[in-house]
Amino acid sequence: MEHFAALLDALVYTRSRNAKLKLLADYLRDTPDPDRGWALAALTDGLDFPAVKSSTIRNLLTERIDPVLWTLSREYVGDSAETASLLWPEPAEAPSPPTVSEAVDALSRMTRANVMVELPKLLDRLDANGRYALLKLATGAMRIGISARLAKTAFAQAFDVAVEDVEEHWHGQTPPYAPLFDWAAHGAEPPNSEDLPLFRPFMLAHGLEDTEVDLADYAAEWKWDGIRVQVVRAGGETRVYSRSGDDISATFPEVAEALHIDGVLDGELLVRGAHQGGEEGGAASFNALQQRLGRKTVSKKMREEYPAFVRLYDVLILEGQDLRPLPWNQRRAALEALLPRLPADQFDISTVIPAADFADLSAIRERARDDAIEGVMLKRRDSPYVAGRKTGLWYKWKRDPLLIDCVLMYAQRGSGKRSSFYSDYTFGCWDGDPDAGAELLPVGKAYFGFTDEELKWLDRHVRNHTVGRFGPVRETDKSLVFEVAFDSVHASKRHKSGVAMRFPRISRIRADKPAHEADRIETLRALIRD
Repeated sequence: MEHFAALLDALVYTRSRNAKLKLLADYLRDTPDPDRGWALAALTDGLDFPAVKSSTIRNLLTERIDPVLWTLSREYVGDSAETASLLWPEPAEAPSPPTVSEAVDALSRMTRANVMVELPKLLDRLDANGRYALLKLATGAMRIGISARLAKTAFAQAFDVAVEDVEEHWHGQTPPYAPLFDWAAHGAEPPNSEDLPLFRPFMLAHGLEDTEVDLADYAAEWKWDGIRVQVVRAGGETRVYSRSGDDISATFPEVAEALHIDGVLDGELLVRGAHQGGEEGGAASFNALQQRLGRKTVSKKMREEYPAFVRLYDVLILEGQDLRPLPWNQRRAALEALLPRLPADQFDISTVIPAADFADLSAIRERARDDAIEGVMLKRRDSPYVAGRKTGLWYKWKRDPLLIDCVLMYAQRGSGKRSSFYSDYTFGCWDGDPDAGAELLPVGKAYFGFTDEELKWLDRHVRNHTVGRFGPVRETDKSLVFEVAFDSVHASKRHKSGVAMRFPRISRIRADKPAHEADRIETLRALIRD
């Protein structure tokens, strides 16, 4: 546990990507099994300990110290695990830290009935750094700037194997990944996964910025506004995976039940309707799809009201043949030939946009917002299907964002490296004429879109313009205007304003603009296309 704690401590204070890679690679290379496997799982969100929640940490500490001291300390530090690790009483005797494997075993055996007794036993065996590492491990809230992709890249670097091979063999393995380490570190045979319905890494696109492409070399498709999924069938089983590799088959059983041909299909999960692309598009808005996302079980009524289907983009594997090395145009031909064999209620195909040239495509793209489509995809006709983003192969050309002026209302400290700054902002619009006494109603929250220097300025503004406090939240004096960019807006019964913005982010800080000149909620309501 000491080495894992030292790793986390070093990663927290390291900004350079290459330096983080080296720290991770050295740890994975030098740490024995199974500790390194459990650590890797923790860094890639592969562990779950249901008995330990963030509220557990708070309850443990408030049993031992004044609750007000905990609240003030948590607000000052900005991270529950770090606060608890610093406030926890030091053991009377020299600590005898558990290994990562021992800690995982103990955490796995904890229940809600005994966690308040068993977790302190582990904490008492650790120093402050070890307690911090244990609590991060237990809650799964690392927030140290390590993505799953970065961890896999470090694994590849540690053992001098291709990261694409790591991605290919990763899925289907469970912590502590013994077969994966045997293959990479000891030269064993790669884990066998041919007869399992496993997730394969998606091919991703770069944004198209100030670039034109020749449509003789690139095919154009609509970028539909749903969620990217992979439908996989092997060994008599079918799985539906999200972009992050999560199994969502239970949420969309009609899709999983519909594929009876062995293969791996790439597409956009949508709900039937007439919102996107007009009647020809046949897809409802993303807001309709959201009604089904995140549900562990789906009722018959829900399936009838929001019938799901997949608009296919690509085919990776078909009846035992790996098509990924083939160029896009050959995979596309295979997909078109496959389509008649698939149930039409659950599968259709994303059509190629018939544009004469790039200027023509640009004009067609202008329809994207009116048709409620997210944008356009450009795929090089000779591109193989490769994991991740490869320069020059695929581009996404999203529709331009909508903009609105909002007033900063509330702010809260961030997490991780932003825990010392007020970086999470709630903003609102006027519910009527501000000169006639209209009130501001919250319409969204954002925590990105600004530079580090702007964050420092905003943090000072929040501290100097606070007029109220509600726990960790500060209310400001409603004097600062943000230009907020967002993708779309939907009606919402959950919000007092009646609207919910999709992907809001700070576009500009309008310190020059008086708050009473910010936009009204009616402007947002006029943009609703549900």
